[in-house]
Amino acid sequence: MQGKARFTRWAGGAAVALAAALLVASCGDAAPGRTPGASTASAAHSGHAGHGTAKPAAAAAPLRAGERFVTLTLPQPYRPSAPSGGTDEYRCFLVDPGLTGSAFLTGSQFLPQNTDIVHHAIVFRVGPKEAEAARRADAATPGEGWTCFGDAGIENGAWVGSWAPGVDETLLRQKVGYPLPAGSQMVLQIHYNLLGGADGTDRSGIRLRLADGASDLAPLETGLIAGPIELPCTAEESGPLCDREAAVENVAHRFGEQARHMVDGLTRMCGQGEPPRPGPTQHCDMPVRKDATLYATAGHMHLLGRAIKVDLNPGTPDARTILDIPAYNFDDQAIRPLARPLQIKAGDTLRVTCTHDAGLRAMLPALHGQAPRYVVWGEGTSDEMCLGLLVWSPKA
Repeated sequence: MQGKARFTRWAGGAAVALAAALLVASCGDAAPGRTPGASTASAAHSGHAGHGTAKPAAAAAPLRAGERFVTLTLPQPYRPSAPSGGTDEYRCFLVDPGLTGSAFLTGSQFLPQNTDIVHHAIVFRVGPKEAEAARRADAATPGEGWTCFGDAGIENGAWVGSWAPGVDETLLRQKVGYPLPAGSQMVLQIHYNLLGGADGTDRSGIRLRLADGASDLAPLETGLIAGPIELPCTAEESGPLCDREAAVENVAHRFGEQARHMVDGLTRMCGQGEPPRPGPTQHCDMPVRKDATLYATAGHMHLLGRAIKVDLNPGTPDARTILDIPAYNFDDQAIRPLARPLQIKAGDTLRVTCTHDAGLRAMLPALHGQAPRYVVWGEGTSDEMCLGLLVWSPKA
């Protein structure tokens, strides 16, 4: 999922700037998703096969008391075209759920129409004023939508849902939802992956599960914890992009200077001023700034990902692992609801740890023909991410 939700209320300083630049992934679905079975090593290998294998969206669970469905699709089919010689495009589309009053988003399911090219999607809520900025961005850009590497490019956009392979709608048992003020619009940010000459048009959609805004629901937010990637070429590989500086320049060329800032920011924040240490496993600690109740978690990496964990207060008597995926499967990125909500307190520390494997580059058909490279954080399918996703409610 290249991450985009703001972490402003939870971590200060450099983390705030980084959270504004995160893109994903990203990946997982904030209110929606499903609870998968344990991944296996064989599943991890098959899940690394690439794109085009996503299963059809599951049938919707029945509506609960006070809920209704709203289904939206892209205004027109869109044919992606990767800029700057890359193989990825991030495109944002404004869609209108027609909210004349306030509501809560209690579930959602992104409906990818062309899984050969749709890598992941993130759903942002924008208010009426911000929607005007989105309309201007759309009008100023040829074709449907606008290019949006880094985030949706709209001020005050809030992450309220996402999709990646393996994600279905997850309905949390608790009385919670993402608040949607009257007049709110949705921005669908879709990552199109064109590796291997993939082509075609897409007209994806989203099914929203809405409850009345007067419902007694706790307001949800999505938090992100990003870790660095410092993955050298294998001993069998060589080439100009195996040099770290050249690899960072390449990422900045394909996605803009914000990509370089992301790499540099993660180095400063997670390394505490130390130079980057190349290796397959990296981690990052983030301080919690406000009490919250945690309901669900997910992890996001790309095709070279092997394992991801999220820990609370590591190295202390109160340490607790809240997400552990020892055999990461790209095609199973579902949200994991906790068995019981967990209270997170101001002053706690959250750590994300990711392991990547450069050797997978030679094994995966999706990466066939890609030049060997020193892999850093990047928004492309052939780049990598390390992202922990948290679905929680702040203390009022």
